[in-house]
Amino acid sequence: MRQFLLGVVSTLVVLVLAGAALLASLGGGAGPAPALPSPAPSGVRVPPPDDLTADQTWLGAVDLRSREVVSADGDLVDVEATGTGVRFGPEALEAATLAIRATVPFDTASEQVGDGTRLYAVSGGLVGLRRPARVLGRDLVVQATGTVRAEDGRLVLEPETVDVGGPGFVGAAASALARDLVRLRLEVPGVPEGMVLREVSVSGAGFDVRLDGTDVTVQRGDLGPAATSSGGPSAS
Repeated sequence: MRQFLLGVVSTLVVLVLAGAALLASLGGGAGPAPALPSPAPSGVRVPPPDDLTADQTWLGAVDLRSREVVSADGDLVDVEATGTGVRFGPEALEAATLAIRATVPFDTASEQVGDGTRLYAVSGGLVGLRRPARVLGRDLVVQATGTVRAEDGRLVLEPETVDVGGPGFVGAAASALARDLVRLRLEVPGVPEGMVLREVSVSGAGFDVRLDGTDVTVQRGDLGPAATSSGGPSAS
C-alpha cells in the first residue's frame, strides 16, 4: 500500500495541462489564449486575473471526464476532475479550486502494494487482502478483511478479521502478529500542495477516491509520466 494512490493526481493534472495546452495552441501560441470569463459550477463568472502574463493561459472552468486513464503508475477508471480559476504557465499549474474523483482498480492497487498482495472487494463495503508472509518462522498466507477510510488526509486500512490458516493456538498467535502487516495508515503520495484526500470507499471495481482543495499548485517538475485516456477534457 506504500504507493496506493500514486499517480491519481499527477495523471489527472496531465489531463488538465493537456486541455490548457490545446487552448494555448488554438490561440496561436502568441500570449494567452483569448478565452472569455467562464461560469464556475456555482454560476458565478470567473474573470481572468489582472496579473495574467503573456506566457500563461487562463481557464475559468475545467471539466475533465474519462472512462479510463493509463499511466506508468497504473490505470484509473471513471475519472472526473473539475477546476475553477485555472492558470497554466511554463512553471506550474495553479487552480483556485480542484476536485477529483476516480476509481483505482484492485489490480492497479495490488501491483503497487507488491509482495504478492491481492486486494478485492468483499460484502458490506469491506476490502479483502491476501498476501504471503513469514510469521513465527513459518511461511503463511495472510487473509484479512477490513475497512478503508480517509482520515486527516491519510489513507487508513483497519483490519477487522485476520486469518493465517494455522491450527489452534499457533494460528491465533500468528494471526495477532499478522494483523500489523495489514493495518495501514499512510500518507498519500503524489498529492499536490492544497489538495487533500477526503473520501475512500470500496466498490466492485476498486477503490473510489475523492480529493479536493483550494489554491492548488502543481509544479511542472512534480508531474509524473504522460498519460493516455479515453474521453477528453473540456474547458471554458
